[in-house]
Amino acid sequence: MAEEERTQEEIFRDFLEHVVEGLGLDAKVEIAGNDEALVGTLHGEELGIFIGRHGQTIDAVQHLAQRILLADPEVERRRIVVDAEGYRARRREALEKQADQAAIDSEKFGRPVALDAMTASERKHVHEYLRERGGVDTHSEGDEPERHLVVTPLGRGA
Repeated sequence: MAEEERTQEEIFRDFLEHVVEGLGLDAKVEIAGNDEALVGTLHGEELGIFIGRHGQTIDAVQHLAQRILLADPEVERRRIVVDAEGYRARRREALEKQADQAAIDSEKFGRPVALDAMTASERKHVHEYLRERGGVDTHSEGDEPERHLVVTPLGRGA
């Protein structure tokens, strides 16, 4: 008799609980989903090891979760997000603050301003954020893992 099909939510929960156990963390896994996204959030103390330096570990766990959950071409395609105690929102807020300051400086001094290196998804978010803000152009420079965004006053192209 065949094993019952597990839902994406069940697979995602099992995966994250396995990672939590493997890292020896005391954390609770919460899974929330809708038609567009499936979000797995860890709740607990001292989740720094799970987040990792500059978010590298949480990004790697998210990448693995995407590969596992979207491996089957028949499965529903949703965005997969891994978070830990609001890290993603705090990081997004910090990136937007840096982007705003870079845009202000770029416009004020009429010259390009380089931001610190960031992941591809973070660069994409900042590109989109500054496009909506207006007044500046953005482009990426450098090679991974040092690839970074450059903010240029509008009309002074890259």
